[in-house]
Amino acid sequence: MENNGSNGSGESKDMLYLVGGLALLVAGAGLIMAHPTVRKQLSTGLGRVVPGLLEPGNIAGGLSTIVPDVERYLKIRAM
Repeated sequence: MENNGSNGSGESKDMLYLVGGLALLVAGAGLIMAHPTVRKQLSTGLGRVVPGLLEPGNIAGGLSTIVPDVERYLKIRAM
């Protein structure tokens, strides 16, 4: 779509819609992954598709060591 009289505001609006959509996508995925049952089923499903993904030393194994620290930080911050 062309906005002749707006000096590029159409491009800014398109970028705003793109960034807003990506933010909603990330927030929605985070809300879905926050449920423990979904997280467990996804991890077992990924373990079948990519064997060895959740072993220590891999990317997921390294990330799992960070999770307790983040949970502790959130508890301290909530005080």
